[in-house]
Amino acid sequence: MDANHLSQRLKAVANYVPNDSRVADIGSDHAYLPVYLLKKGLIEYAIASEVAKGPLQNAKNEILKENLSDKTDTRLADGLLSIKKEDEINCVVIAGMGGILIRDILENGQSHLNGKELLVLQPNVGEDILRKWLMDNYYSIINEHILREDGHNYEIIEAQKVNDKIIYTLEELKFGPILLEKKSPVFIEKWQNEIKRLGNIISSMDNMKGPKPIIKINKMKKEIKEIKEVL
Repeated sequence: MDANHLSQRLKAVANYVPNDSRVADIGSDHAYLPVYLLKKGLIEYAIASEVAKGPLQNAKNEILKENLSDKTDTRLADGLLSIKKEDEINCVVIAGMGGILIRDILENGQSHLNGKELLVLQPNVGEDILRKWLMDNYYSIINEHILREDGHNYEIIEAQKVNDKIIYTLEELKFGPILLEKKSPVFIEKWQNEIKRLGNIISSMDNMKGPKPIIKINKMKKEIKEIKEVL
């Protein structure tokens, strides 16, 4: 993979970045995403931000290779602390890490956001935890997408700050309010696989010698029932 040949996951993330925006890509790694968007003339300016020197150097090399130093800044910083007011960032991308880590980055860097940015988030796991943070911090989930690549499911969440808190149900936090409406084939497959996975765990627990973990088994059975109701 390089900036000219993005993975399906990164290409899907790129599709959610508005045209002509000024983007902060947090945890940019090789800066493939901002370089791709700039080369296509889709965005105005980008910050490629990394918390470690090695990945930041990778980003710098990629940007130099593509002659985009005039439109890109590389910054060594912890999460959103790389964003300054004068950058006039209006889109923040945090992709390719766990939902808990994305939540922590947003939580710890809130003072560096002006509240007008579009958030494009792509958690690898822990989507429900991230959605709960968005809800608690007055963000509305305006779009969601699920895709499957190389045996993994990826969810993309697009969120915008609002004045009035939007309350999502536990079901919406778990499955995604928009994914729940769309119920795409990938969404259905993901949750069917989860039913199978839970079923296998229950079977192996049922076959255990000695006392069975009844509370755990019942919890999983309840979860299977919930998923089936949604599907």
